[in-house]
Amino acid sequence: MLSQAVKDELKNIVGGGRYFDNPEDLLLYSYDAFMVPGLPEAALLPVSTEEVSRIMKVASRERIAVTARGAGTNLAGGSVPTRGGIALVFTKMNRILEISKENRIAVLQPGVINMEFQKELTKQGLYYPPDPGSMAVSTIGGNVAENAGGPRAVKYGVTRDYLLGLEVVLASGEILRTGGKTLKNVTGYNLTQLFCGSEGTLGLITEITVKLIPLPETKRTLQAAYQNLGDAGRTVSKVFEIGILPVALEIMDKVSINIVEDYMHLGLPREAEALLLIEVDGPEAAVAGQSERLTQLCREMGAHEVNVARTLAENDEIWKARRSVYGAGARLRPTAIAEDCTVPVGNLVAMFQEVSRIAEKYQLPIPIVAHAGDGNLHPMILTDSSDAEEMKRVVQAMDEISIKALELGGTLTGEHGIGIAKREMMPFELGEAAMEITRNIKKVFDPLHIVNPDKVVRIV
Repeated sequence: MLSQAVKDELKNIVGGGRYFDNPEDLLLYSYDAFMVPGLPEAALLPVSTEEVSRIMKVASRERIAVTARGAGTNLAGGSVPTRGGIALVFTKMNRILEISKENRIAVLQPGVINMEFQKELTKQGLYYPPDPGSMAVSTIGGNVAENAGGPRAVKYGVTRDYLLGLEVVLASGEILRTGGKTLKNVTGYNLTQLFCGSEGTLGLITEITVKLIPLPETKRTLQAAYQNLGDAGRTVSKVFEIGILPVALEIMDKVSINIVEDYMHLGLPREAEALLLIEVDGPEAAVAGQSERLTQLCREMGAHEVNVARTLAENDEIWKARRSVYGAGARLRPTAIAEDCTVPVGNLVAMFQEVSRIAEKYQLPIPIVAHAGDGNLHPMILTDSSDAEEMKRVVQAMDEISIKALELGGTLTGEHGIGIAKREMMPFELGEAAMEITRNIKKVFDPLHIVNPDKVVRIV
């Protein structure tokens, strides 16, 4: 428990308007997009690295758990304060500090919203490709902590591919700078990449430097409907075989198609077993040629319906179906759990089939969408977390999905992270030697185990 003296000390650091310990306020910071809550004892909203450093010095001295938090969109329980303590909320540190067209870099505070950053870059003809599904609300700091991906990862990669440098406050309160503003930097160990994807367990990110690229001239999206899921899966491999590298390549299964159509009334083909979305970008002439070739390919591979966007507005209309899946599913049951696993692209259809089998086995509705171009599936388990009997089946289904992904040569998570959700599954993928190294890295940066404890790896 935080003593009154410690509470007063913390309040003095940030001021009364950015310190909260009333139960109704703390409830707002007790959960994220996973199903396990945890109530903090105090919530602090810093506005500077210096404030974060002072807070961590108090936390280190008093051995208080600190959980960093952005928009709270984490899907694996990563921003839940499982041991009470302090919820350190970075939404007030939301300034874009620098955009340099000459150097092709930007410097941001962690609370900047991904989509707002992208809108600002568009004005200057610049581009930051990582686009997690939550980009309209998720923060850049959270994206770095999770090494967020998204549909555009097929062509452009994920957050780590654009990360150049960080400012981090360590558990002790010491301020660390890694990397820098240059595109090439091989001085010493790559600590920048170590923090990326560490899920807030090694330190608190207070400043981020990313590289930028030119904004593509145009883009075009195709929507192809298939009566056979296997044909859609084989099309994915053929796209690369004909020499086209798409921006995004997504699949929706029949359950997802009909859930979205029930909700949005977009005119989706309800009879289709799979819907394939393919987006290409670049110079107008190249994009036009690629979209024609892809239309031909989809028809050759069995698509019975192919729609091609002719304008940016039509592009957005096609993507509306894919981006509506979570919301459409969540309205059907009280709890929607967005699962995450990745398999080699050649095993994508097999994994779809395994998830369908698991859904039938445990009598659970599990619509599936996937970033097909990189084999990253998102089965969504629709359930009711207040139904204890059903939740037993949900946990079994989640574990079985993870194990099947590993058996098919895949990984537990492609972009959502480990957090609480898959912590106990990690040894199945990594093995004991890697787990011991992971625990030792955690101890080096956080010997008291106060920075986002219980996430990724448990240290007793």
